[in-house]
Amino acid sequence: MAPSSSDPRQILVVLNPTRRKALYQLVSEITTYMRSQLELQEGDQQQHAEEDALSPATSDASVKVKAEAAVSQRHVPPSPELVQLRQAALAHLDGWRREFLTKLKELKILSPTDDAEILKERRIRTVKVAQVKTDDAPTDGEEDLMSFGGEAAANNAAQDTAKAVRALQAIYHPIPTRLTTIPVQDRKEVLSAVLILLLSTGSYSAYSRTFITFLASALELPLSFLTAEEKEIATMMIQASSEAEKTAHAGGMSAEAEAQKRKQQTQTGRFWKVGLASVAGAAIIGVTGGLAAPVVAGAIGGLMGSVGLGGLASFLGIFWMNGALVGTLFGAFGARMTMMDKYAREVEDFRFLPLQDEWSPEISKEGKDVRRLRVTVGINGWLLSEDGVTEPWRILSDETEAFALRYEVQSLLKLGSALEDMVSSYAWNFLKIEILRRTVLATLWAALWPVQILKLAASVDNPWNLAKNRSDKAGRILADALINKAQGERPVTLIGYSLGARVIYFCLKTLAERKAFGLVDTVVLIGAPIPSNRTHWQIMRSVVAGKMFNVYSENDYILAFLYRATSIQLGISGLQAVEDIEGVENLDLGQEVKGHLRYPKLIAQILTRCGFPNIRGGEAPIEKE
Repeated sequence: MAPSSSDPRQILVVLNPTRRKALYQLVSEITTYMRSQLELQEGDQQQHAEEDALSPATSDASVKVKAEAAVSQRHVPPSPELVQLRQAALAHLDGWRREFLTKLKELKILSPTDDAEILKERRIRTVKVAQVKTDDAPTDGEEDLMSFGGEAAANNAAQDTAKAVRALQAIYHPIPTRLTTIPVQDRKEVLSAVLILLLSTGSYSAYSRTFITFLASALELPLSFLTAEEKEIATMMIQASSEAEKTAHAGGMSAEAEAQKRKQQTQTGRFWKVGLASVAGAAIIGVTGGLAAPVVAGAIGGLMGSVGLGGLASFLGIFWMNGALVGTLFGAFGARMTMMDKYAREVEDFRFLPLQDEWSPEISKEGKDVRRLRVTVGINGWLLSEDGVTEPWRILSDETEAFALRYEVQSLLKLGSALEDMVSSYAWNFLKIEILRRTVLATLWAALWPVQILKLAASVDNPWNLAKNRSDKAGRILADALINKAQGERPVTLIGYSLGARVIYFCLKTLAERKAFGLVDTVVLIGAPIPSNRTHWQIMRSVVAGKMFNVYSENDYILAFLYRATSIQLGISGLQAVEDIEGVENLDLGQEVKGHLRYPKLIAQILTRCGFPNIRGGEAPIEKE
């Protein structure tokens, strides 16, 4: 299956000047909205009057617990460091926004008229669309069969699509636009063409991914359509690069030959040349043996001009000319994601384990062709066996290039064994009922842990603290790997439970310290043993382009026990919501999850509730304990 569009200029064919103007306005409004999500809100500039809600006169224990638990969520004036961080993040986003809007203008999207070539292509497309509708229409003999079951199937499909759109819009606010009134096929082609336009810079940053998701929401298209387009385009790009390698070995194509061809064909203008120059840099000059950059750009211009509107090679020709560009985008065909030897000195067994072998034999046989425009990294909080590193993440679909992070296996195994021993002990099972009777937060704040449970502490505290310290180091190293573009020029989604969420926490803190923006698209923190303090989350949010999900359960007594020695005033994300931060969503599992150890088995359901499409087993209910 080919992508819906293969050239950004397809926008000129699908949309007339009035609709193109509406698209440009929509793009401008979406990027403005993205910017507003990063701006510090007015409520962050002053302390709330509720700050004195906790007083010595408070006598009701439950009220006191709630008041104390709210300490971490107070709105306090942002520190100068946070203000500077957000200013840097906004400046980085503004740079991306300017580049993208410039690309749109170079596409002549705001041209008030269409030339003869565009009008001709539009007529051809209209005929083809009508022909497809005619071919899909049932014949007289098929009509009865269609009316018997086809109508019901079509209705079910429409309902599923509408449900998926609502789920996306619940997370990614749909910016109003009149483009929702145009045919759905037109909207799909426009989204696909804009996606390719974003890729024409040679980078698919986290900002680009967040933007295109907002665009899908505004155009009332399901997220599954976007992920399918990303998958198909990635496949086409890899195929084009492979063909380039074959041609280069055969000596059948050179930049000089293409430059000569350009004299006889129509130029495509500055649009593609700028895209190429921004991507290739020294790499393209190196590959072409020192050929001057303008000549290379001219060669690309000739190649582009040789293909009519809608021709696949008009975009992929860039990658045909230089397979190194694909290596840049995909991180040297993904090799960097598994070549982590230089990091092993600080954290044992630091590896990104590809999950393609976990999907199916057919997919694993594809080898390097299994490349996607997005990278997802799943991170465990403990292990029960060495083979368990990939197990929780096998539910991820093949629409993203998925990896499980392997690190400090022995430390995580010791922790897993200690946790299993603790929760299976007679004392723990008998006394946890007493804990839940008081509520977990009340027990934590009042330090009312039963003596029998505290006797178990020695067996679990040491492995927990050791694994926690190693996780902190792993987070910093993960940040270093992302900054060094192990993932290439692709957006990264980070998912972690328990100490795996803590790895992500330290990764994001390190990215913020180094002002590394536009790398991380989405973050899911499950049962996170990290502060719920607003300042900490605002720092993390500064380096996440899309959404952050805090998955918590106020009844997670195991996490509360493990975290009891930490400063409670900063809160615990895995036990409570993180309030009033733009871009942060909370998923409360308090009614279903009381045991911290359940999380690895619930990844599918959790990700589905966070809006991830096509997760295996994600629609299954979460059984209550």
